[in-house]
Amino acid sequence: MKACGIIVEYNPFHNGHAYHVHQSRKKSKADCMIAVMSGHFLQRGEPAIIDKWHRTNAALQSGVDLVIELPYIYAVQHSDYFSKGAVLSLNAMQVDSICFGSENGSITPFLKAYEHLHEHSGDYESALRAELDKGLSYPDASRLANETIGLSTEAFDFSAPNNILGYSYVKQIKRYASDVDPLTIKRIESNYHDTHVSGRMASATSIRKELLINKTVTDHAALALPKIVKEELYSYYGETNMWHEWECYFNFLHYKIMTTPVEDLKHIHGMDEGLEYRLKQTIRSSTSFIDFMNRLKTRRYTWTRLQRLCTHLLTGLTKNQASIHLNGEDIPYVRVLGMNKKGQAYLNQRKKEIETPIITQPQQMESTLLDAEERATAAYLSPLASEQRKEHLKREYGPPVRLP
Repeated sequence: MKACGIIVEYNPFHNGHAYHVHQSRKKSKADCMIAVMSGHFLQRGEPAIIDKWHRTNAALQSGVDLVIELPYIYAVQHSDYFSKGAVLSLNAMQVDSICFGSENGSITPFLKAYEHLHEHSGDYESALRAELDKGLSYPDASRLANETIGLSTEAFDFSAPNNILGYSYVKQIKRYASDVDPLTIKRIESNYHDTHVSGRMASATSIRKELLINKTVTDHAALALPKIVKEELYSYYGETNMWHEWECYFNFLHYKIMTTPVEDLKHIHGMDEGLEYRLKQTIRSSTSFIDFMNRLKTRRYTWTRLQRLCTHLLTGLTKNQASIHLNGEDIPYVRVLGMNKKGQAYLNQRKKEIETPIITQPQQMESTLLDAEERATAAYLSPLASEQRKEHLKREYGPPVRLP
């Protein structure tokens, strides 16, 4: 069986994602579509609006055959680490290709950009370090470093968010999965950061905004969602009486910052020297997460970077714990979140060839990656009522989703 990998968050799954799955299968001529999906916290440092199990079920009923989890330590990172974890996971599953959506829509500019980077890697790394030392955010530093080596936005639009991620995917495929073919399809109609639902193709950002404001799946939002996703959203809300957003965690975050000694804050992954004092000072007078972030952010400390730091504060991820895996060149396991019959057939066919351990429940092995995942789940479920939290924690140690 031929497999195509896709790198996703599905927050929530929408019609644009369904288009991506269909076109990726068509372009790759794959028998099996494998999605590596972020778990409970996402790349921009946000909690997923509904849990990974409901999102997995929606994906499996919308064209994906096998869903594996992108470990938390990789999931809540800037684009290079995020893509590294995803590519390592899909390569471990022996996919033949990885297909991503992009504003560009052609793979040739991505490959040319990588070749240019490879030829000038020393100059790029020097320029990147210099810009980071000035206090710039990683995206800004990376963009300027690219310009330094001649990768200008005129030749390739590095300001477009899906192009940025796609470029990272291609870099990591070339470094860690050279037998995998990178493919891309053009993103259609909506833009990544659009804040308003405008028909059947809308951004996840705009759909979440609509859901969170209205606390229901409005007719407007429903236009952009497959029927099964509407059902999964209603199902999760019915179970928990909530959709997750950062304000749900503000009291927990406030407690963590106020009660954690400065010396311990210094060791949290993503904490720059001196930022721990700014956190302590700012949290005292903040009345909400939005208020806290508006007071905290600067040109150096962007909203996204600070959200990731806040997530790592909730989960207690330290610099040492993160660096072990982020600087490594393999992944210790692949966890299956769900599969249909085709996904199961792929696993049965390839299981003797796949060298990386495949697990379906976290208790099947020991790993610092799984320890971090356990803490992320506990943090994610913390706003739930006690009985709901108990049941959802039990789900974390149960079997994967299986479609009949």
